[in-house]
Amino acid sequence: MNNMEIKFHSTVIMTEEFELMKSFYQNILQQKIEFDFGNCIGFENGLSLWKLKEEYPISKKLGRTFDKTGNNNLEICFETDDFESVVESLKKHKLIYLHNETEELWGQQTIRFYDPENNLIEIGETIPCFVKRFKRQGLSNEEVSKRTSVPVELVNAICQKN
Repeated sequence: MNNMEIKFHSTVIMTEEFELMKSFYQNILQQKIEFDFGNCIGFENGLSLWKLKEEYPISKKLGRTFDKTGNNNLEICFETDDFESVVESLKKHKLIYLHNETEELWGQQTIRFYDPENNLIEIGETIPCFVKRFKRQGLSNEEVSKRTSVPVELVNAICQKN
């Protein structure tokens, strides 16, 4: 088999409610637009929104019916070093939550909710954020590694940056 050079480019959400979705990602999740082609926008993070037109080949294959039940096999993940502030900011909006703040088995704080077309969104702490949280609680680097499954070498590197 030949070595093909394929590089991941982006995740695209095909949307019927383009302006509503654009506003959600831009205003609630504070994502910055990198390019705007009118009916297709790309955010700096690699996520794109696309309002399909009937003449597009993909529209002809998929049809124009949008499934608004969301996709329970896909999660759009965001991370932050300021989890508590982000959660407080989210609570100012009428969101539908899968769950409020919770601690995952590996120690990361997460919250999950749905965008306007029922795509699952996760916002979680970055690895350095929850590693440092456990360090502040008095755990040794080895204990943090065991608690979080983060390799001890990475825990050491994160903790040396303080």
